[in-house]
Amino acid sequence: MRDALFLFDPESIREVSVVPNFISEGYFTQTVVPRELELNGWTTKRSNGQVWKYCEPVGNHPMMTDLLLKRAGEVAPDVDPAETSLLIVAHGTDLNENSAAAAKREAEKIRSFGKYAAVLNVYMEEPPLVSDWRKLARTPNVVVVPFFISDGLHSYEDIPVLLGIASGRSPTTLRGARSEVFQCNPYEIDSRFLFYAPSIGTDPGFTDIIIEQAGKSGGV
Repeated sequence: MRDALFLFDPESIREVSVVPNFISEGYFTQTVVPRELELNGWTTKRSNGQVWKYCEPVGNHPMMTDLLLKRAGEVAPDVDPAETSLLIVAHGTDLNENSAAAAKREAEKIRSFGKYAAVLNVYMEEPPLVSDWRKLARTPNVVVVPFFISDGLHSYEDIPVLLGIASGRSPTTLRGARSEVFQCNPYEIDSRFLFYAPSIGTDPGFTDIIIEQAGKSGGV
């Protein structure tokens, strides 16, 4: 990351926008990125006159709500939202409360629309746990959307195991079946239907969010 300090000719490029491609604020966006890029605030003026603007994480953008609703509708287009619970899954950690804040914020916003019977923010490592979805969700349909930047270990392997739609198979077997986990919807579990979506960050609309964040001046 430090190499980025030397990538832009200050004579031809007078301004650089830094957009953290993270779902939420936390240790990396608040400490690591500013440290590595030698940023001293939302706006940093270099000795060569170049101005670096530090933007909010993409996960803070208001369009996140629309993307979550779009992804939920795509994975379960024929279900009645009034008979459906929407679960937004984040990592969650005791090390930084901001890890859970973004998912909670989005759940509250979508809940206020009154579209779904229930909208829950659940986590992998802190309560309410995604593994408790059977107790948390009471509806006949459950839509699960991972609130992650990309599909990887968590969305392909960990969350499916926690949901009970995949077993704890060997890593080699899991790698070979990664794409299948999103293609077997709906999963029928305990006489209910569960729909599992790819991570929100895989939506093409994310590029628009990055561009919009870059266009904003640093800070809020």
